[in-house]
Amino acid sequence: MDGFEIRDPRFRHYVLDNAGLEEIAAGFRWVEGPVWMGDWNCLLFQDLPRNRTMRWSEAEGLSVYRAPSDYGNGQARDREGRLITCSHHGRCLNRTEHDGRLTRLVDSHAGKRLNSPNDVVVKSDGTIWFTDPVYGIANDYEGGRQHSEQPPALYRFDPATGDIRVAAGDFDGPNGLAFSPDERRLYVSETGDQSRPDPRQYIRVFDVGADGTLTGGDVFHTIEPGYCDGMKVDEDGNVWSSAADGVHCLSPEGRLLGKVLVPYRVSNMTWGGVHRNRLFIAGSQRVFSIFLNRRGVPLPGAGR
Repeated sequence: MDGFEIRDPRFRHYVLDNAGLEEIAAGFRWVEGPVWMGDWNCLLFQDLPRNRTMRWSEAEGLSVYRAPSDYGNGQARDREGRLITCSHHGRCLNRTEHDGRLTRLVDSHAGKRLNSPNDVVVKSDGTIWFTDPVYGIANDYEGGRQHSEQPPALYRFDPATGDIRVAAGDFDGPNGLAFSPDERRLYVSETGDQSRPDPRQYIRVFDVGADGTLTGGDVFHTIEPGYCDGMKVDEDGNVWSSAADGVHCLSPEGRLLGKVLVPYRVSNMTWGGVHRNRLFIAGSQRVFSIFLNRRGVPLPGAGR
C-alpha cells in the first residue's frame, strides 16, 4: 500500500485504500499543538516560531486565530470545551474562555516559575496534566532564552482547587502525553536533555491510580527513526506516535503495527473530523491529514 508500512496484519484494517495523505496547509516555520474544535468544525494549530495560532477549516481555508500567541505549544480542551494552551514565553497554562478572554491558570510550583509547558491533556475528572521541559526557554527560537528555576517534570493541576503537584519528576525532557481510553494508563514521551549527544528518547507508560498518583513508568516503546514528540490514542487503545518518517501506530502492548509515511518529520497530531477518524498531522513546516478506519478517543469538549 502506497504511503503506508505494514508491520502487523491488524494495521491493514486501519487503512482505507481510497484515502491518501493530503497536504492541507504549508508555509510555516515549525508546526505544533494541533487541536480539533468540533463545534467550530476547524483545526487550530501553532506556527510556533512565528508566535501565532492558526485556524484551518475545509470550508474557509487558512486564517490567523491569535497573534501573538505567547509562543503557544500544546493545546487541549477542558470539560466545558474551553481551550487550554501551553505558553512557552509566558511559562504558564492559559485558558480561553467562551467569550474569548484569556485566563492564566498556573505559572509556578512551590514558589518557583515553571519552565516552558509543552503539551497538555485533560482527564475526565477535570484535572489538567502537562509536561514542563526547558525547550521553550533554552533558546530564542521558540519563546526566548530564560533561566530555569526548577527541574523538568510532569504535572497534575486541579483548576477547581488550584492544587498543582509533580506527578513524575524523573524526566530529562518530558514532552507529549496521552491517556488510554479507560484513563488507567498514561503515556509520556521522554525526549531527553537535547544538549547532550545521546539524550534519553522513548515512550514511558504509567499506571494511574484512582487518586491520580502514578506508578510504574517503564519504557513502553522506542521510536525509530527519530523519537516520539507527540502522540494520540485511538478507540482500541493503540498509540499513534510522531516519528522522523511519519506516524507510527503502536499496539497497547507496545508493538509497532504500522506506519503512515509522511515526507517530513512529524511533531504532533490530533484526531478530528465529523467521526474523529481524520488524523491531522503536524509535519515540520506543513500540515497534513489522512482518513483512517479508526476513531480517536473522544476528548473533552471535542464534539462541542
